[in-house]
Amino acid sequence: MTGTPITVNGKQYAWPQSPVVVVCVDGSEPAYMDEAIAAGRMPWLEGVRQTGTNRIGKCVVPSFTNPNNISIVTGTPPAVHGISGNFFYDPATGEEVMMNDPKFMRCGTLLAAFADAGAKVAVVTAKDKLRRQLGHQLTGVCFSSEKADEVTMAENGIEGVVDMVGMPVPSVYSAELSEFIFAAGVKIMERDRPDIMYLSTTDYVQHKHAPGTAEANDFYAMMDGYWAQLDALGCTVALTADHGMNAKHDPATGAVNVIYLQDLMDEWLGVGKARVILPITDPYVVHHGALGSYATIYLDDAASRATVTEKLAAMDGVLEVMSNEVACARFELPSERVGDLVVTGEKHMTLGSSADKHDLSGLTEPLRSHGGPTEQAVPLIVNRATPSLAADAPLRNFSVFDVALNYAQASAEQRGAAE
Repeated sequence: MTGTPITVNGKQYAWPQSPVVVVCVDGSEPAYMDEAIAAGRMPWLEGVRQTGTNRIGKCVVPSFTNPNNISIVTGTPPAVHGISGNFFYDPATGEEVMMNDPKFMRCGTLLAAFADAGAKVAVVTAKDKLRRQLGHQLTGVCFSSEKADEVTMAENGIEGVVDMVGMPVPSVYSAELSEFIFAAGVKIMERDRPDIMYLSTTDYVQHKHAPGTAEANDFYAMMDGYWAQLDALGCTVALTADHGMNAKHDPATGAVNVIYLQDLMDEWLGVGKARVILPITDPYVVHHGALGSYATIYLDDAASRATVTEKLAAMDGVLEVMSNEVACARFELPSERVGDLVVTGEKHMTLGSSADKHDLSGLTEPLRSHGGPTEQAVPLIVNRATPSLAADAPLRNFSVFDVALNYAQASAEQRGAAE
């Protein structure tokens, strides 16, 4: 029944008393907001961090887009929802496949559950790779800015998006792809006033520009303006990120810092004896060349695990080498979708497969990327105070709906009763 708390994946969520907008800022290392505020470019967020909720949470490892967005909208880690990366290897079929099909999901989303209970729900994401999973079993609005000119009422629950927003469909490799999301979000909020809205951006800017640069500050200033508009419309606005971002290049030369794991496996074990999977892989590799700080390795011979572990662990730039069992327990991953070994890179190192399999010609700036524990810190900010939320609560990015619905609203209700 509308207004009644609902339970999703074992967690109870209060019904939204006013519109709740959850924003996932792709690749938003906390320093981006710090630097933009220091430059005077985010006045709305500066005020919110003083009067609302300003916390740091941890994202899911691997710190990639798909597993983290699905964690946010399900309120669960990958061990529950099943999405272990953007890309994985299926030993049963021998195929390497994208994980953007809803068939790989093992639980439902908060979005669909609220819609089923009578809430009006809207989802706008940058890239179409996420749309089908975010919209899994959802009765409501769900579309990507990448394909905004192809939306239909039957498929997306909305039509005429381009005319409504008044912007052309942006390039997938542009800051405007994210701006379209917020422009659409404001228009939909003004027109339809959904109970819950989820907005998810692209990290095109963060892959190219460091915190505090003019380009990054311009991007964050743009978002700040739209968030202020949503706030003025009476929304609870909750911000988080799917992962952080770090420089992955030599600061003196700009050369990419990378360890090509497949080349090493072929050298140490022989060709065809190991398979390296890079779960960062997706259809949009121009700005990162499929290089991130997390990889998983499948070994033909289990006896080689100790040798490979010892050799990799001794290499400069390798943060840690873990068995499937250790990695899946620590990072709460589905073990059957992870290889025999998991390798993570240090803060400024990436992991590749073979040198000849990576096209780095699209890297017009020195590489910035993500994937490992060094990109786990993400903002968790709400434009409402949450005094009942413990100061030492271990927050994750997928706590954001819990904080917005169960804590921010409770605070607002208490203030209203006091007045």
